[in-house]
Amino acid sequence: MPNIHHPKRGSHGYWPRKRAKTETPHIKSWAQGADTPKLLAFFGYKAGMTHAFIVDYRPTSTTSGREVKMAVTVVETPPLKVAAIRAYQRTAYGLHCTGELWAEKLDPELSRRIPLVKNPKEKKWDFTKDAEELHAIVYTQPKLVTGTPKKAPEITEVKIGGGSLEDQIKYAQDILGKDLKISDVIKEGDMLDTIAVTKGKGWQGTVKRHHVKLLFHKNSKHRRMIGTAGSWHPSWVQATVPQAGQMGYHQRTELNKRVLKVGDNGEDITPAGGFPHYGVVRNSYILLHGSIPGPVKRLIGMRDAARYQRGVKVQKPEITYISTTSKQGA
Repeated sequence: MPNIHHPKRGSHGYWPRKRAKTETPHIKSWAQGADTPKLLAFFGYKAGMTHAFIVDYRPTSTTSGREVKMAVTVVETPPLKVAAIRAYQRTAYGLHCTGELWAEKLDPELSRRIPLVKNPKEKKWDFTKDAEELHAIVYTQPKLVTGTPKKAPEITEVKIGGGSLEDQIKYAQDILGKDLKISDVIKEGDMLDTIAVTKGKGWQGTVKRHHVKLLFHKNSKHRRMIGTAGSWHPSWVQATVPQAGQMGYHQRTELNKRVLKVGDNGEDITPAGGFPHYGVVRNSYILLHGSIPGPVKRLIGMRDAARYQRGVKVQKPEITYISTTSKQGA
C-alpha cells in the first residue's frame, strides 16, 4: 500500500494571530556588523509612498542599467537619543545583563514612559569587566514630528556591532546622551530589513482571514464558512483549522529593502498638500524601494539586513526624478 501523503495547506509560521502587545517594534536578531562599530538599527515614522524614476541597479533584472519607475516609501527619521548603554554576557541560558550606564541629562518627555532620577549619582562602571555584547537604549523624539500627535517617546534597545569590543566600548561612551542622525547609521545603497506592526483590520471571518474557498452555492446555511472543523479524534478543534479571529496588527519583518536616498530637507520629497493623513516632512528622511508594513504615522524599525547574501553592491542609486505631485488630486 502506498503511503498516504497530504501536506498541510497554508503557513503556520505566525501563530497565534493575536494583536501585538505594543506598536514599538522589538528586534531580536541582528546582522554581523561592519568593520567599524555602529548601531545596527534606526527608527522612523512612516510618512507615505510616492514614485521615482531610478536607474535600475539590479544586475540580473531585464531592465538593468535603464531608467525605470519605482514605488518608494518615505520614512521620516528625526534624531534618536541614546539614554543608556547596557552590557550583556553570554551564558548557557542566553544573554545576561551585567550592568548599564545611563546618561546624566534626559529629556523631560521621557518621564511619560519611565520615572526619571532627579539627582543622579555619578557611577564609574568598567565596561570591560564582564561585557561581551553592548546594546544602546535609545528613544525617539516625536515632538519634532508634526505628522504624529504623539508626545511620549518610544524606548527600545539596539545592538552595537562591528569592530572589536574595545572599539565598541569607545563608541558607546562617545554616543551616550547624544543625538544620532540617520546619516550616522545608514548610508545610501545599504540593504535593510523593515520591522513594524501591520495595519489592524479587527475581527474578520474565515474567508478573508485564511483565504479558504467559498462553499458550493447550494450549501445550507452559509457559503463563507469552513466545511469541517476537523476529525472526531482528537476530540477538540485543532489550531490548524482556519477560523475567524483577529486579522492584522501583528509585528512583521520584511527582508531586503534597498535604501535609495537619505536626505535632510523634507521639502524635496513632500508632495503638494502634504502626504495624506500625515502632512509635511520636516526632519531628515529615508527613501526605501517598495512598500513596508504598517499604516502612516507608525514607528518603523530599520535594521541592517540579516539574511542578504546576493551581494549587489550599490554605492549610491542614481535617481533622476522624485514625484512631488499632489496625492489628493489637488
